[in-house]
Amino acid sequence: MNVKEILKENKFVFKKKFGQNFLLDQNILNNIVGVGNITKDTLVIEVGVGAGALTKKLSEKAKTVLGYEVDLALKESLNEILKNYKNINIIYDDFLNRNIKEDISKYQYKNIMVVANLPYYITTPIITKFIEEQINVEKIIVMVQNEVADRFSAKPGTKAYNSLTIFLNYYFDIKKEFTVSRNVFYPKPNVDSAVVSFTRKEKRLEVKNEDLFFKLVRDAFTQKRKTLKNNLKGYDLDKINDTLKSFEKDINFRAENITIDEFVEISNKLS
Repeated sequence: MNVKEILKENKFVFKKKFGQNFLLDQNILNNIVGVGNITKDTLVIEVGVGAGALTKKLSEKAKTVLGYEVDLALKESLNEILKNYKNINIIYDDFLNRNIKEDISKYQYKNIMVVANLPYYITTPIITKFIEEQINVEKIIVMVQNEVADRFSAKPGTKAYNSLTIFLNYYFDIKKEFTVSRNVFYPKPNVDSAVVSFTRKEKRLEVKNEDLFFKLVRDAFTQKRKTLKNNLKGYDLDKINDTLKSFEKDINFRAENITIDEFVEISNKLS
């Protein structure tokens, strides 16, 4: 029986709140796995197992696949779909509520990769969780709506560039790998998707005070159409202006025109 038949036999009902659009196209599944350079020393954490099609592909390359699935209604189907795969373990729980260090402590591995096919609203909290819990992840591969992928990898001066872009690019080298047509999902969503990779930076920018840096960036983007002069009134504007002069800019520029390196310089000047 194929995946669709198993889901039907188990009377599975798709739930919009979980963004359940399952990818079953074998070529695209292979391409996603290929982005990871997964080896037999890799522990892969898959957030959102869905119908298990990607899980199977990951298990063929990895030492272990630790999957998280919030929808208990998938358990019966997944037991059948994955019954012949011995290196897959699935935790039926909300990933955001888990103690990840505790969950992975029982496994042997040399490196960790994360794979997730998720609705946009939960992607950033998941990546943030790995950062905050200091899980030493080598690479995160996510499939998100195409326009969201553009936001993650946006360049300064573009409309998609925002505070989230800077936050993520501080920790990772981000690359939009390839787009995925809406036609290869079951059921078919309303938008195309894209696969984005987040590779951990070996050497991060030297920031004196990370809390100040991230607050400065958030405040700078408070109202995107306003200038730094308007959005950063609570800061020392003279120091900000002096720093920007060395980049041939000033406080009449908008945040979307300031690079991550320039924000670091401003933050360090204010520290």
